Amino acid sequence: MNSRERLVTAISHREPDRIPVDLGATPSSGISAVAYHNLIRHLGLGLENHVYDVVQEVTQPEMELLDLFRVDVLDIGRFFNSHESYWHRLELINGIPGLYPKWFNPQRQEDGSWLASGPTGEFIAKMPAGATFFDQTIFPYADGYPDNFYDLEHAMSRVSWGGFGFPPFDRITEEDFWSNLRTTLKKVRASTDRALVLGAGCNLFEWGTFLRRIDNFLMDLYLDPDNVNKLLDALMERHMDFLSKVCQSVGDIVDIIKFGDDLGTNTGPFMPPEIYDRFFKPRHRMLCEYVKANSTAYTMLHCCGGIYELIPGLIDAGFEILNPVQINAFGMDPARLKKEFGSSLTFWGGGANTQSVLNKASAVEVRKHVRENIRILSKGGGFVFNTVHNIMPDVPPGNIVAMFEAVREFDR
Repeated sequence: MNSRERLVTAISHREPDRIPVDLGATPSSGISAVAYHNLIRHLGLGLENHVYDVVQEVTQPEMELLDLFRVDVLDIGRFFNSHESYWHRLELINGIPGLYPKWFNPQRQEDGSWLASGPTGEFIAKMPAGATFFDQTIFPYADGYPDNFYDLEHAMSRVSWGGFGFPPFDRITEEDFWSNLRTTLKKVRASTDRALVLGAGCNLFEWGTFLRRIDNFLMDLYLDPDNVNKLLDALMERHMDFLSKVCQSVGDIVDIIKFGDDLGTNTGPFMPPEIYDRFFKPRHRMLCEYVKANSTAYTMLHCCGGIYELIPGLIDAGFEILNPVQINAFGMDPARLKKEFGSSLTFWGGGANTQSVLNKASAVEVRKHVRENIRILSKGGGFVFNTVHNIMPDVPPGNIVAMFEAVREFDR
């Protein structure tokens, strides 16, 4: 099997020739710039550190590393930032050098923190001294909902997640963007047998928290449902317009369209199923149904946390793939997940706990942990190996190597 065939086989709930692997195909299945720096030094590879996700400080792994770890999927964004003119060199985290998009120019403050400005020049994100990622600093609707949402795009651009775009959509205002997207990706698909992932975003709950602030928005779900629905309707109008352009231009080229909405924490979901069903499931269903009717792609949802109670609703909404499968969160035992939902969902993640195993255990313990998770989650297909979210800065490079060695050993 080639990589694309391997991935499709797994998503179709059949066992492929080996476990399909992801590293870096999404901003939630990648590797911290710090961990990447340490890893390439450990391996003796003279690779650059391209930090494409400036909020999380996540690196776009070089193809040489993807080949080494037998990675089967690619983020389409890497084909739109390959020219050296896209990047410039900065040193942010602990003095570690990296290449960043030229539009990203954070300013170091006297206290050692960094402030980063958005499209209008306004500071919209801060990295405290000693931190390894940027925090959102502006919540445009924190003081109340506007009378209308004519300014929604502007408000979203004042949020770090909206102001700092991911490639290729950081160029979406360019002339002929959509036709160029199709032309480029047609060439890419013809040149690689790796599967292609397009991150569409289209977050709903999260945009409520980004705009209103999480404490306000959680209360709004109970105390101000009318304004919640108005905001979600405005977001959906924007999302559906964007999604229609995605499907029209590359819906027959990309293999997976990824959505996002973090609905949980380490201790459980942000909301009970009835709140999810009331506000979010109908809108998630609209997104999924549109993709299935207007493209050949599979639907993926990135959704962190202990979301066991919400998974039946996510399946009913039409999501086919779940990432990052946070097995260390409440209710997310991998055996239970596989038994109850394994015939309906592909688990893209759950291969290694990045919060307390990959960063703290010995290499021997990491291998054992990884093999056991693969044994549980891969039976009958429906599994793509990936860590639980991104590989964090404190993960020793030897443990990363041990993890991928364990995947290879399982396939023998």
